[in-house]
Amino acid sequence: MIHYLDNSATTPLCDEAISRMTECMRGEFGNPSSLHLLGVKAEIRLQKCREEIANRLGCDKGEIYFTSCGSESNNTAIFGAVKAKRRDGRRIVTTAIEHPSVMRCMDELEKDGFEIIRLMPDESGNIPADEIRNAITADTILVSMMAVNNETGVLLPIDEIKRSVRLSGGSALVHIDAVQGFGKIEINPQKIGADLLSVSAHKIHGPKGIAALYVKKGVRILPLIHGGGQEKGLRSGTESTLLAEGFAAAVCALPPMRVVSEKIGGLNQLLRDKLSQLSGISVNSSENALPYILNFSVKGIRSETMLHHLASKGVFVSSGSACSKGGKSHVLAAMKLEDDIADSAIRVSFSKHSTTQDIDALVSGIKDGLATLAKR
Repeated sequence: MIHYLDNSATTPLCDEAISRMTECMRGEFGNPSSLHLLGVKAEIRLQKCREEIANRLGCDKGEIYFTSCGSESNNTAIFGAVKAKRRDGRRIVTTAIEHPSVMRCMDELEKDGFEIIRLMPDESGNIPADEIRNAITADTILVSMMAVNNETGVLLPIDEIKRSVRLSGGSALVHIDAVQGFGKIEINPQKIGADLLSVSAHKIHGPKGIAALYVKKGVRILPLIHGGGQEKGLRSGTESTLLAEGFAAAVCALPPMRVVSEKIGGLNQLLRDKLSQLSGISVNSSENALPYILNFSVKGIRSETMLHHLASKGVFVSSGSACSKGGKSHVLAAMKLEDDIADSAIRVSFSKHSTTQDIDALVSGIKDGLATLAKR
């Protein structure tokens, strides 16, 4: 039996997404840019998908642009904003715990002469609100920050950003990477003051290969991909109505947030309780982190070793961001955790399908690993 606890890496497709994608594959194959009947039908379906995603975010469908993945959404937001505002300044504020798709953008911009302010987390992994306020100045052109950290589940104080921009007297654009938070916490770009916001399908039981970027009406960013002018010129390339159907279906199938949050919170606490009964375990996620993610370390056993051991028992977890390909965690390093803690870190991430049986299998596998692997 498989016990899948790596949902922050990706989630299994929901039945609703499979159904709508199957229907689309069988009969709606037109190019939405074509002017004939099949193209018009495809365009109508695409706009319906756009509207369903917009409704979940509480915005207008004209503010939703389809991309291929969360990384593309982040790259488009960051490089597009900087290209549009580079005459206004060269200061950019971000954090030291962002997803690699944001971090690498910042590295490239720094090479190009931009001043990158990387805010450091406190011992809980969070970014203090006063650090955000102090970092944003009148000549800041962009602030890019994640809503939920993908390794520890920490909830960053994104509500502070727009307020801090106003206090600075500047006009910095605010980009929120909401890929890990979408569908798990209430995210409304207008309420949090986001100008740009990234979300992705495969974190909410939709297909891989499609994501979206919210661009607030009136905000101008420049495109990265040039071509036929699709997505109002911001992201050229033939849109995939197939993947858009899957994305929209997954959004519409999201269960009531309160009900699922209570269930996931219970599973998170159960795992914390069981881990507290084992020796050599330290929890790296704070108590008030998003309950969908729990990061902990099994001291004395390297992450990769424990991962392979658990996989042999049918339990699938990760050591951090799937996009880091098993590299050392920059998030745990920024939290100043000791090397032996960082090198033995395990990330468990839940979904609506997770069960107490999954937790039992995980804990059993860890116990067995502590008894056998540590002796090697």
